[in-house]
Amino acid sequence: MFTNAGTSSFTAFLSKVAPEMLPGRRPLPPGMAADMAPHATTIVAIAAAGGVVMAGDRRATMGNLIAQRDIEKVHPADAYSLVGIAGTAGIGIELMRLFQVELEHYEKIEGAMLSLDGKANRLASMIRGNLGAAMQGLAVIPLFAGFDLAASDPTKAGRIFSFDVTGGPYEETGYDAIGSGSLFAKSALKKRFRAGLSIDVAMRLAVEALYDAADDDTATGGPDLTRRIYPVVMTATAEGTHRLTDAETATIAEGVVSGRMENPGG
Repeated sequence: MFTNAGTSSFTAFLSKVAPEMLPGRRPLPPGMAADMAPHATTIVAIAAAGGVVMAGDRRATMGNLIAQRDIEKVHPADAYSLVGIAGTAGIGIELMRLFQVELEHYEKIEGAMLSLDGKANRLASMIRGNLGAAMQGLAVIPLFAGFDLAASDPTKAGRIFSFDVTGGPYEETGYDAIGSGSLFAKSALKKRFRAGLSIDVAMRLAVEALYDAADDDTATGGPDLTRRIYPVVMTATAEGTHRLTDAETATIAEGVVSGRMENPGG
């Protein structure tokens, strides 16, 4: 099996060689396990002119406790796409890394990159494989976004895909959010989003949406100026994916906090 490429899907290859290594193939004990593992929360994505912005807060919770203050939930999936995770943190991180390998493996075998729709469908099938664990409380819901190299209009090439627990992929228009604070984040974006936003404005809106989510959702962490822990903010454009440095994110976050000190309600 290791000397015969066989398939361009690394997940399909792994299901034949070592199926027990796939997150959805592991035997699980009976009962619910939702409160036994840290949970990652709130990711937002915004389509902008020339690309897409994705940002995630840094808090992971376990029941009513803060399990980790600086977890990273937003990562590059490949050169032109981003993936963020909400739900059971350990399974989510593993699924995200497996998805990265899946895309890299396909490109090496086929000599070409999957289309953005193809990437979303591959991720959907991986989520579907975790359905058994999800039914026991160990659900993972990702948010996927990227720059569509096949788009006829580069200003509208930023696309966003959400998923349900059964793996159903849905393309979102303009913006979306997942996680426990998503209701508040989307409510904030609903009033501020406009088609054709610049990347810089979209980054500011993403941090503001996370701030609003943290204001009403205890599981979402806002910018921590004392510990200097800020949201992870990434972009996907025609130049590829890019993560803002801590200094760049700090400038945006401190501006948001400063503005809210003058006007706490908006």
